[in-house]
Amino acid sequence: MEIRSLDGDEPATIAALLPGFRETMSLELPGDPPVTEALLARLFQRRHGTERIVLAAFDGGTPAGVLKLGLDLGDPGGPGHGSLWVFPGFRRRGAGRALAEAGLAALRERGRDLLLADAPRGVAGERFAAELGAELIGESVRNRLRLAGPARAVLEAAVARPVPGYRLVTWQGACPDDLVESYARAWSALEERVNGQARVRRPAADDVRAREAEAERAGHVPHVVAALPAHGSAIAAYATLFTRNSPMADIGETLVLPEHRRRGLATWLKAELLLGAARENSRLALVQVFNDTANTAVAALNQKLGFEADSHWSTYALKA
Repeated sequence: MEIRSLDGDEPATIAALLPGFRETMSLELPGDPPVTEALLARLFQRRHGTERIVLAAFDGGTPAGVLKLGLDLGDPGGPGHGSLWVFPGFRRRGAGRALAEAGLAALRERGRDLLLADAPRGVAGERFAAELGAELIGESVRNRLRLAGPARAVLEAAVARPVPGYRLVTWQGACPDDLVESYARAWSALEERVNGQARVRRPAADDVRAREAEAERAGHVPHVVAALPAHGSAIAAYATLFTRNSPMADIGETLVLPEHRRRGLATWLKAELLLGAARENSRLALVQVFNDTANTAVAALNQKLGFEADSHWSTYALKA
């Protein structure tokens, strides 16, 4: 096996990895639509405020697996967080161990000593983690919602119950100029760390525009619904969703500022977000979101709206 460093923003990288990911996902997540170039481009692109490491194991000229890590540039000693995949035809041949060792070496070169990797929960992953001496430190669940199923009526009922004293504003793509500063301030209250992405630190309008440009480069369209006081101009809550050339979309963030919580805003605006995305994308049939099992509030909201858990994922820590 030869380990090569790849540029996740290069179309050639996506083209090389796409066959292996399509085969892998057809086995791991058989109910999903086929993996698209846009999905891989979003997974592997360099994110705002991060360094991206992409290491691939090659058997001859064929990719056998890949390790993707995001490093928060605002946290110089922090972990590299991402995911490690070995494609089906190359398992139990040393590719996974070689990728893990190469990832740790790359982190040490950067003064970091902790690798966090997410993987589908299962016997094979647990065995591999044990062989490496990795520690299980967290679990998450993937929830999915079928827009044509019984959840549709639930969403429509939620949208029909507006929260008194608030109004909703929606947009696709770029945030309106008159809201971008308020959007950035709301974003700064987000506390949840996202796999491979930088922790939010006092974002401004330029940070919002950079994140929008990321999505555009990867062939994704952001859909946003924000709640504002009926007679105010400061965003009190927002939720995001990303569509691509696929019948499946990804939920992004859902945030309600502390002083506006426990009023039903998250239910109202997230239901509008899902229905609005469906109206604007006739082929959209499925929405997915990954949630940390410790975030019980978000898990309860998703369940209320009709999301159902379909797979569980483990996060392992490996120290250099």
